[in-house]
Amino acid sequence: MTLLQDQTAALPDVTAEERAERLAAAGAAWNERIAKNAGNAQLTYTVTGRGVGAVGTEIRAGRHRFLVDEPAGLAGDDAAASPVEYALGALISCQVVVFRLYAQALGLTIDDIEVTAQGDLDVRKLFGIDESGRAGFHDVRVAVEITGPNTVEEYDRLRAVVEEHCPVLDLFANPVPTSGRLA
Repeated sequence: MTLLQDQTAALPDVTAEERAERLAAAGAAWNERIAKNAGNAQLTYTVTGRGVGAVGTEIRAGRHRFLVDEPAGLAGDDAAASPVEYALGALISCQVVVFRLYAQALGLTIDDIEVTAQGDLDVRKLFGIDESGRAGFHDVRVAVEITGPNTVEEYDRLRAVVEEHCPVLDLFANPVPTSGRLA
């Protein structure tokens, strides 16, 4: 079971005005915190996981829990989205947040937004067949569909701003120093 139905049911519908108020308040609060102390801009996220089933993982992120699995063809139980699907989902959800945040800041209106991400992965490295390629995505494409009263040119400028400020897009686009160890 994926927890998608439970998670979406917990998200209340908000009006455009409520969204604008929340975005403006969050932006003002963060600007104030960071102005008082630049160290307040530094955040550390901690997420933990525990192996379950054949190759599944129960993820704990704060008070939230969700399941990650693989399809049967990759030894999983197909009980949830795969890790790479969650990675694309993280990219999509970050895009939605940053589009809404900067639309608000730039005085643009987004009535609806839908983002599709496609990632191409060659599994030869994963299975040790060919060590020369990448283990991860070698190409990711993001398509954003926005409806609203602004012009295509305004939304295109918004897209450029989002591409400069989206944290998860930055993770995909740039190497991140990463270390691993046995605990």
